[in-house]
Amino acid sequence: MTDPRDAGQTLTDGHTGRQAEAIRTTCPYCGVGCGVLARQTAQGWEIAGDPDHPANLGRLCSKGAALGETLGLEGRLLAPQIHGQEAGWDTALDLVAAKFRAAIDTHGPDAVAFYVSGQLLTEDYYVANKLMKGFIGSANIDTNSRLCMASSVAGHRRAFGTDTVPGLYEDLEQADLVVLVGSNLAWCHPVLFQRLVAAKAARPALRVVVVDPRRTASCDLADLHLALAPGSDAALFNALLVHLADCGKVDADFLNNVNGFDTALEAAREEDAARCGLPQADLAAFLALWAGAQKVVTVYSQGINQSASGSDKVNAILNCHLATGRIGRPGMGPFSVTGQPNAMGGREVGGLANMLACHLELEVPAHRAAVQDFWAAPAMPETPGLKAVDMFRAVEAGTIKALWIICTNPAVSMPDADRVARAIATCDFVVVSDMMASTDTTRLAHVLLPATGWGEKDGTVTNSERRISRQRALRPAAGQARHDWQILAEVGRRMGWTEAFAWDHPAQIFAEHAALSGIAGTLGSDFDISDHAGISRAGFDALAPFLWPANPRQRGGRFFAEGRFHTADGRARMLPITARAPQPTDAAHPFRLNTGRVRDHWHTMTRTGLSARLSQHLAEPYLEIHPHDAAALGLAAASLAEVTSPQGRAVLRVLISDKVAPGHPFAPIHWSGETAPTGRVDALVPAITDPVSGQPDSKAAVVAIAPFPAAWFGYAVTAQDLRPDCAYWARATLGHGGWRYELAGTHCPDDWGREARRLLSVPDSAAMQAYSDPARGQHRMVFTEAGRLIAALFIDRQPVAVARDHLASLIGAEPERDALAGRPAADRPDPGATVCACFNVGVNTLARAIAEQGLLSVEAIGGALKAGTNCGSCRPEIKALIARHSPAMKEAAE
Repeated sequence: MTDPRDAGQTLTDGHTGRQAEAIRTTCPYCGVGCGVLARQTAQGWEIAGDPDHPANLGRLCSKGAALGETLGLEGRLLAPQIHGQEAGWDTALDLVAAKFRAAIDTHGPDAVAFYVSGQLLTEDYYVANKLMKGFIGSANIDTNSRLCMASSVAGHRRAFGTDTVPGLYEDLEQADLVVLVGSNLAWCHPVLFQRLVAAKAARPALRVVVVDPRRTASCDLADLHLALAPGSDAALFNALLVHLADCGKVDADFLNNVNGFDTALEAAREEDAARCGLPQADLAAFLALWAGAQKVVTVYSQGINQSASGSDKVNAILNCHLATGRIGRPGMGPFSVTGQPNAMGGREVGGLANMLACHLELEVPAHRAAVQDFWAAPAMPETPGLKAVDMFRAVEAGTIKALWIICTNPAVSMPDADRVARAIATCDFVVVSDMMASTDTTRLAHVLLPATGWGEKDGTVTNSERRISRQRALRPAAGQARHDWQILAEVGRRMGWTEAFAWDHPAQIFAEHAALSGIAGTLGSDFDISDHAGISRAGFDALAPFLWPANPRQRGGRFFAEGRFHTADGRARMLPITARAPQPTDAAHPFRLNTGRVRDHWHTMTRTGLSARLSQHLAEPYLEIHPHDAAALGLAAASLAEVTSPQGRAVLRVLISDKVAPGHPFAPIHWSGETAPTGRVDALVPAITDPVSGQPDSKAAVVAIAPFPAAWFGYAVTAQDLRPDCAYWARATLGHGGWRYELAGTHCPDDWGREARRLLSVPDSAAMQAYSDPARGQHRMVFTEAGRLIAALFIDRQPVAVARDHLASLIGAEPERDALAGRPAADRPDPGATVCACFNVGVNTLARAIAEQGLLSVEAIGGALKAGTNCGSCRPEIKALIARHSPAMKEAAE
């Protein structure tokens, strides 16, 4: 491979003073698609934002900035395994090919399935789709992107005739009004949010509205927050459509290019906006803002998509933009932001069960014939395959005989996750390709195949604004790991299709994909990057980020301003929408659980969980619940809550907050059986799906909540990676060969010293220092070996109050005289829980700076401590701390 440093930038090593080439690559987290500069130093990989990348212009969020901390071999799957035993690649691949061939020959092509991932590179995705649809002859390939953006795809296709994002990131900066709907942009897409923050600072007249039942960090920027009733988004945009029509804001000329306006408006007039639960003044203010701002961008994400009526919600938004012609021009349009680094690339190659390559349609014979001819494929399915939820139901029923899961963790992330895990466990043959050896899903596999991860992969990804960028390898593959496209191609060759899968470099796959897109373009597809059909390996290695389309007819830019759409008659379609409420609560399950992401973690934490600083902001699964609900249930702050639904159970730390509405708690999705077995939140979520998109409703599970009957709470630090045998535990890395654990149990042992050795696997040879106050239920134990602290356990009847970061710092060091105190000496201030993960600034450090140094603005804090000056996602928390700890507030309280 050509050295990726050819696409680099010279940086200075601060330790040696030497010039070194940085490798230009792309972040592997959310769909913003930030450019990254990675440079190897004596201390490891130095990560910085790429100032020349159009998506981020040098910015990185806390997760992206910590990428260098996740490149170790800890937890990696380094060799193929068959039934838990290491095997050679030839043996493993022969077995996979033989098992899939046998299932197809005996039961037909629909007896096998692939479940893939929005984290795959486009080249990986392309090969998987080609193998399943073109050669196996089934459409049973679906992706975890079904869980995050399938409703947006469905809405786009219904309105525009194709899955097209009309606008660009710069539209947020050029708009007069930006509406964030079901999108906590500040935490889930921080760099894009900071572009919006900078735009508002430069142009204060820019207005921002947040539409979300929760008061999230994004509300820090909002001029108006609409805390609407969950599930009422379509009713809100129906009310907007009526208002636009009644106040003369409909664009009659643009409507010449649109079908369905009258029926859409008639349906909207039947809607009762009162179901939104908004104060009339707030609703009126929103309607006036949207109607009065010609340049308006409506950004939406999982709060819209993850719904049993997500497709209708999307179309309710699109209806308003189509009715006013506010689409495809600078500063205006609907904008779906995706949650994965290559969900868009997967959509482009047809990686969903109901799509064909290059935005062609599986149900259209001419489209199928074109792809089949191009691939010289023996068979093509004529109907869609099984979408994610249906696929795992088919696995459960035994109709799927062979399943290949690639780069995803469905035993954690699918709704009704316990049922999905049981289904996988009973499947005749399961292959899992992953970089990590131990996940909830890899434990269920017959064959494990080691795949490359970020820093080793080489290919392309597409971000939310249709910008294709290169991910470049920083180092060789770990152990025996191979690229996903290589693994898939090897299996294709072993199943008898040698010529169709004969690539030896991702540039060849990208070129083939681009050539196919040119054919798609002649059939009316929007996705056409045929400018790159003849790309060479050197050209691919040096490829700069570009927007699609990229062909002689159009290069980059926006879509639909001229009123030309990809439907049969060239006109857009407005749909009549009737808002539908989510499933009702009942006496047994009176709460409606919202789920989502936190700031510093991503998906099931197999990557972010390797970084100690990313684990210090929110270190365990939690339930955010309104004070009224907590009081009624007898839940104390930092206690544990047992949450149950008809599907499953979870035990979560209690976070009492008025940012959520009464009756509508929130819990994050990230914890798994590897990090907190009782914190698997998707075990609570039912497999209710949107009837059009097949996307699960992840925001409206009905649940019951009760105090967890903990007899004791514990906090431990240890040099070992453990799975403690107790009712509740959650672990996080310390980053220097140690781990921290939050613990709880339902029965107290007679001997806490013996129990501590059992829980933490402490050898009998280790010395123990202990403090015990049985009357108060407090027990503290510190264990040393060879003069070094190897473990410590602190027990209390109440949630343990100790300086957690201080104790974590003692692992592997000589124990301090007062280690049992659980707090540092007075001359060593405790920084407290991390608020700014980018610069590792703790809550206590910030509180002291505010109270003692008089730093009373976010800017002053940033100047002194750097906190809030990188990705900015901690700025709302810093503002809250200033309000709480400023001398003026303390005087008022006194």
